Amino acid sequence: MNLLTAAFSISAMTFLSRITGLVLNVLMANTFGAGLVQDAFIAAWRIPNFFRRLFAEGAFSQAFVPVFAEYRTKRGIAETHLLADHVASMLGVILFVVTVIGVLAAPWLVYATASGFAANPEKFALTVQMTRITFPYLFFISLIALSAGILNTFSSFKTPAFTPVLLNLCMIGAAVLLAPYVSPPVTALAWGALLGGLVQLAFQIPALKRIGMIPSFSWRPTKLREARADEGVSRILKLMLPATLGVSVAQISLLINTQVASNLGDGAVSWITYADRLMEFPSAMLGVALGIVLLPSLVKESNAADPAQFSKLLDWGLRLTLLLTLPAAVGLGVLAGPIISTIFQHGAFTPNDVLMTRSALIAYAFGLTGIILIKVLAPGFYAKQNIKTPVKIAVFTLVITQLFNLASVPYFRHAGLTLSTGLGACVNSALLLYFIRKQGFYQPEPGWWLFQFKLLIGLCLMGGALWWFSGADVAWLTMHTLPKAIKITWIVLAGAAIYFASLWTMGIRFKDFSRWASS
Repeated sequence: MNLLTAAFSISAMTFLSRITGLVLNVLMANTFGAGLVQDAFIAAWRIPNFFRRLFAEGAFSQAFVPVFAEYRTKRGIAETHLLADHVASMLGVILFVVTVIGVLAAPWLVYATASGFAANPEKFALTVQMTRITFPYLFFISLIALSAGILNTFSSFKTPAFTPVLLNLCMIGAAVLLAPYVSPPVTALAWGALLGGLVQLAFQIPALKRIGMIPSFSWRPTKLREARADEGVSRILKLMLPATLGVSVAQISLLINTQVASNLGDGAVSWITYADRLMEFPSAMLGVALGIVLLPSLVKESNAADPAQFSKLLDWGLRLTLLLTLPAAVGLGVLAGPIISTIFQHGAFTPNDVLMTRSALIAYAFGLTGIILIKVLAPGFYAKQNIKTPVKIAVFTLVITQLFNLASVPYFRHAGLTLSTGLGACVNSALLLYFIRKQGFYQPEPGWWLFQFKLLIGLCLMGGALWWFSGADVAWLTMHTLPKAIKITWIVLAGAAIYFASLWTMGIRFKDFSRWASS
């Protein structure tokens, strides 16, 4: 299996997810703008997403995949399938209980995450209503994460990568078809999210069937006792404890940002969210894709007890990350205004919303590379089943991020929150790199300084061209949509051409990044 091809395959599927997500955001911006009802939905949707990242894509995935991959490598298919059965049964019971509690405790959850909404009873009540609709999504998405972990371990990457597209399509369909028939119309988005969870889970079942790995669920007490006694389940639970702390640190930081933004007036939560959506394009297409490909491969190299190959695999991931992430960060920073104006400035989304979202996106761009490097470096620790080190770093980063908030929010308002998030990610990734080298897991390959110098030359040429071609941001606010779309398209293509042509001239070739791993 060519890891570069696999990563680009996942990126392509992720691109479809982000495009449909962007269509959804444009639809939301045009219909609901960046005011009261939009803030309410974003805050409500963020609550189950907090627990999703805690239980599903975060702590659970970090603990499950290394153990599951080890079982597949060393213990055979029968024991591997039994582990999947036991994990599914335990996970199902836990999720059901958490979901019931979340629905009942919705008012307290909303107050804990967006207390500023309490000043407006209508806004607060609407957020509680949509939280109760969306919270059961957690049940489905956590089982989807289990399915994705199984599929990725078997090098079946495309189905899990495409699955989020279905969520966006369900929400788009609900916004268009259901909104006219519900009151208030924004609740259609919440119902679409819930339906999307069910559709996503159903979509992954055929892929699991093809590899003979559909987990069997059992709620019988005898089966649950058997699952709890399983040595693999016990190891996963032990790994989940520090992983949960580590993931919760990042999510706590996000919730603190929402809490602070909820007190900065109507629109602040929405501006950050629209900026976050654009930042997630490179973050998901590069960071998530590389993280998904790297973790099973790193586990295999770790189990093979070959430190040199393990280190080389990490080195490959880091170089590829910088090669693709740095131009994305420069592009988002330089073209923030034109991109936001072109995509969102329609309907209820005003020029002021463009400018406010622009400042949040520019601030995010400073930390984009750090955000993506975390997704590449952290799997190096997870593959060694060392979760404590990333957790300690995450706790320290939370403190640093909040100190950044104290220093920046009074001056930059909502943009200070995104700036602090990015700078905190840079601190996190720097510490991960330091400790992964200190613990002997990674030693850089020769040629790093020359590689970075070549990237710097390419970035300077590309950044200067983008700045020159784009002109003043204010001019974009008065242009019609079609001319803006045409102009931003050729500017982005020209910038990419200049960057990659300059790297090619200096001897960097994509074929040099091809890397093969066993399936």
